Amino acid sequence: MAKKRRNIGAFEITLSAMSCALGVIFLYLGTLTTYVLFVCYIAAEISLMLPLSKQFYTGEALAYLACCIITILFGAIGQIWNLVPFIMFFGLHPLANALQLRFNINRWIGMVIKIVWFDATFYVAYLLVFKMLWGGSSSTIYQWINKYIWLVIVVGGSIIAVIYDYIMFRFQTLVNNLVYRVRKK
Repeated sequence: MAKKRRNIGAFEITLSAMSCALGVIFLYLGTLTTYVLFVCYIAAEISLMLPLSKQFYTGEALAYLACCIITILFGAIGQIWNLVPFIMFFGLHPLANALQLRFNINRWIGMVIKIVWFDATFYVAYLLVFKMLWGGSSSTIYQWINKYIWLVIVVGGSIIAVIYDYIMFRFQTLVNNLVYRVRKK
């Protein structure tokens, strides 16, 4: 019995470490090449699903924290604004989905919370990146974006959040099946 418990702990550490390492690789690649930053967010988020496949919530939370800290230490400190959406939403999203299922939270209530969270994340990203870098431009397109940003984020962000959440639930199922094949209980 003690050996089995020790193996479960070792497996949790292994999944969490793999998850963290993959997440760091993807996030660091995203900071090097900002053209694929959003794709790297998604790849890092999927890698953080590994511990959740065996319901290792603590392992996932620690992998998320380590992933963010190590990526910053590896050189993203000068580009921390690129990591803000991941730190605020994408890195925590798999854990939020897993906790929603574990505590049997109504899917509509959970969806409203995640939509508000998603929209707030993109508003902060807008303030940090767009407003800071290009917001003072006199171009008409930038003036239009600054004027209607709330409408764009609330309508567009809400639609994207619903689709994104559905897709990420499906990816979690795929990751669960993959880890199940690697190690059966």
